[in-house]
Amino acid sequence: MRINRKDFVEAKVNKAISPGEMLRTLRELQELSQKELSVLTGVPQSNISAIESGSRQLGRERALLFARALKVHPAVILFPDFDMSEVA
Repeated sequence: MRINRKDFVEAKVNKAISPGEMLRTLRELQELSQKELSVLTGVPQSNISAIESGSRQLGRERALLFARALKVHPAVILFPDFDMSEVA
């Protein structure tokens, strides 16, 4: 069986993730534990766990705290599935 390139459609990789999932991803990329992030931000570890699991909302003020600690723009955390091609 011969496979021809024209038989395929280009894949668009786009997985919607929540702000909590993005927080976890950024934290893990920086090799921080929840406890270490807690120390950096003053947010209790149990709250970080709840935010990452989706059982607690992130909120603007906490997003700013986490963004400073993780050295990213708050929008990276608050709007992780923003697609610029949809508005530009």
